[in-house]
Amino acid sequence: RRDSECYQLPELNDEDRARLLSCMDEIRDIVGETVSDRQMVEAIMKHEYDCTKALDEILNSNKTPPSAARSGSKLTSEPVEKGIGELLLERSEKKLQATASQNVVVPVIFATPSVEPTVVRSHDAPSTVIITPIAKKTLGFEINSPQQIQSPNASGRNTPEPDEARGHQSFNQSLNRTPKEPPARNVKDLFAKERGERKDHIHMVVIGHVDAGKSTLMGHLLYDTGNVPQRVMHKHEQESKKLGKQSFMYAWVLDETGEERERGITMDVGCTRFDTTTKEVTLLDAPGHKDFIPNMISGANQADVALLVVDATRGEFETGFEQGGQTREHALLVRSLGVAQLAVVVNKLDTVGWSKERFDEIVAKLKVFLKQAGFRDSDVTYVPCSGLTGENLVKDPTDLALIQWYNGPTLLKVIDSFKTPERAIDKPFRMSVADIFKGTGSGFCICGRIEAGAVCTNDKVLVCPSKEQAVVKGITIDELPQPTAFAGDQVSLTLANVDVSNIAVGYILSDLYHPVPLATRIVARIVVFNIKVPITMGYPVLVHHQSLIEPATVRKLKAQLHKGTGEVIKKNPRCLGNNSCALVEIEFQRPIAIERYADCKDLGRIMLRVGGVTIAAGLVTDIVK
Repeated sequence: RRDSECYQLPELNDEDRARLLSCMDEIRDIVGETVSDRQMVEAIMKHEYDCTKALDEILNSNKTPPSAARSGSKLTSEPVEKGIGELLLERSEKKLQATASQNVVVPVIFATPSVEPTVVRSHDAPSTVIITPIAKKTLGFEINSPQQIQSPNASGRNTPEPDEARGHQSFNQSLNRTPKEPPARNVKDLFAKERGERKDHIHMVVIGHVDAGKSTLMGHLLYDTGNVPQRVMHKHEQESKKLGKQSFMYAWVLDETGEERERGITMDVGCTRFDTTTKEVTLLDAPGHKDFIPNMISGANQADVALLVVDATRGEFETGFEQGGQTREHALLVRSLGVAQLAVVVNKLDTVGWSKERFDEIVAKLKVFLKQAGFRDSDVTYVPCSGLTGENLVKDPTDLALIQWYNGPTLLKVIDSFKTPERAIDKPFRMSVADIFKGTGSGFCICGRIEAGAVCTNDKVLVCPSKEQAVVKGITIDELPQPTAFAGDQVSLTLANVDVSNIAVGYILSDLYHPVPLATRIVARIVVFNIKVPITMGYPVLVHHQSLIEPATVRKLKAQLHKGTGEVIKKNPRCLGNNSCALVEIEFQRPIAIERYADCKDLGRIMLRVGGVTIAAGLVTDIVK
């Protein structure tokens, strides 16, 4: 229809022009967009505004009618029931009668067909086009004034779009339009171009029992690597002295809120960045107190590797490691969340005189437990340190008691030796929403980690499960604007064209053309931890999925599995006890965005918690509905 864009209608008086436009609209409803305006006008003028004859000529002149091309069936002009010709003639006569009865000059108007006729456009449609009038409704036209709807000429196009001209919601649904996918970008080439010369980037979470010295250890490491200015450190030293907490001066580098400093514990995940020789490291300092484990899970979800900090002081290690301590639970959680590489920092070893016997005792206990938790011996490193004195953090140890028996790497070298996990940059875009806040400009910002794929500015994304479209107006990484972000990046996105009320923490942003599945019922393979009450059918749990915490119910116990081989031991067990492995069906109260582990590892992991205790971890094997 290229000629329609520049074709001008013939000069007519107002009444003839209205009749011409009316006939054109009626014919356009039948034949679609493939017939040019010129051809229609010539046929209508030739038959003196007789729509039936003009339509017959157009249909006979086109060997392949456009509607037939869409429906995949042969289109005929044979009338069905009342017939196309009679319907069009009846409409035309009623239109002319209405115009004549008013006895006024008709302005340039745009006539739209009323809602009554329904055009069947479907792949299953019969070989004829059927126009079915709705019962007890009058066939005809509704003539809208120019103030309501612009004429085709005034709007700059000859054929109005269905949404604007007809207002038919059913018309859009019948067409079943899907967004056309743009050409796929070569993400690997884009990644090589933008990140090829940069250091590898890893996210490292610091975990361990409360008061193991995590914040002090990492605060001192940041200071020794030059990431904390001297004046800031001096300020922390003076302020901590005033409160009688001088030993907390390094912890205050990461514990920034007044409540955290006053209570002397980390409550939320602190986030900082530093560089090693070959790595860019984003440090996630997780809280150790059991009341803040949901925050710790949120931090561990973003991590590639982990530091497990244990207190070497006699009695303190045992408290954290035995039943009820957080050392065990944290290690199980990070392994269940996909962290495979672990560095165990034996902290405060200076309090026992850098005793090799104490170090070996702690390592022996942890080795057995970590192997049971799923860590390979080759992926676990043990480092003796002192977070307060800075011994063996960045520089080689100087204390003779430690030098006598330890000749291994410093903590910084251990962090530098972590392997960078493979990123799923060539998969469809997925990002979990960890935080939402108002930006400085228009729109609002969301923070989170990109789990798969890549995103560029001006990309359209789909917010799930609300199914809202949004446009990415800006990408920020470490407070610096970037044109593109890739899987593994911790980013802030500025979104537009979407209401903030339709996005919440725990939602997933996904590729518009390959959206993340929504589910109310899933099948998961779970490993049960130490529990007091066995898991049975109807058992209520809290499911942790990325940053989402969602109430759910265990609906079916499908099978109990062998922990090592995965073979079915027992079908439909009545209950699940300690350290068992099983296939269960879990039902949510509302749809959530979740994927099978086989499709996206990071979005296919879940945690089950009850009463503040983690009772199981699992992998999504199937989405039921």
